[in-house]
Amino acid sequence: MNILLIGYGKMGQAIAALATKRGHQITGIVDRNAGALTIADFSPATVDVAIEFTHPDSAFANVTACLRQGLPVVCGSTGWLHHFDEAQALARELRGSLFYASNYSVGVNLFFHFNEYLAAKMHQFGGYDVAVREIHHLQKIDQPSGTALTTAEAIIRHFPSKTTWRNAPAETPAELAVLSERTGAVVGTHVVTYSSAVDTLELKHEAHSREGFALGALLAAEWLPGRPGVFGMKELLDL
Repeated sequence: MNILLIGYGKMGQAIAALATKRGHQITGIVDRNAGALTIADFSPATVDVAIEFTHPDSAFANVTACLRQGLPVVCGSTGWLHHFDEAQALARELRGSLFYASNYSVGVNLFFHFNEYLAAKMHQFGGYDVAVREIHHLQKIDQPSGTALTTAEAIIRHFPSKTTWRNAPAETPAELAVLSERTGAVVGTHVVTYSSAVDTLELKHEAHSREGFALGALLAAEWLPGRPGVFGMKELLDL
């Protein structure tokens, strides 16, 4: 498979290394620090799929450029979801293929799955408060992380006493605290904590390397071509 990498930071480099091991070819790299190539320089004749990991300020433009070029695109950038409805509409208008996930780790997506189940059960039995904590490396730009936002939004859907989230300690019982920490070289840790007068229950995912994220992105890239529409990890993993 011929892959176009958009962004060649830590994730792009991890994807490139693993893609080669899996027998794929990196046809091109579009990156502000890696030459003058643009997405417009590539087409379905030379690229089977694009994988985009860049910056919140550039992700939407990159995704739309891929769709307009007829390139299936797997996007892992976070912090741009205020434009996601527009991206979905364009993908459907052009019969393009868009795959988005806030986190491509298979383990994290199982974490998402059980987070929804746990939120519904904990609310059903009552007596618990809930909070989310996420820890990342110092270079992580967006706060809270996309993974923490996906986690929080699922809790709000299934734990009705929480109606909104706050990137700080909660000030009212209806607020879900989403606490962010940036320290060292932490790849990514996410913890959901339920506390009551009698006990505490935690659901936790801790990433040890970027290889799990790179593998998930490549699995999505292998799966996406030939599937017009907008997809995510639930479809890929049949959750």
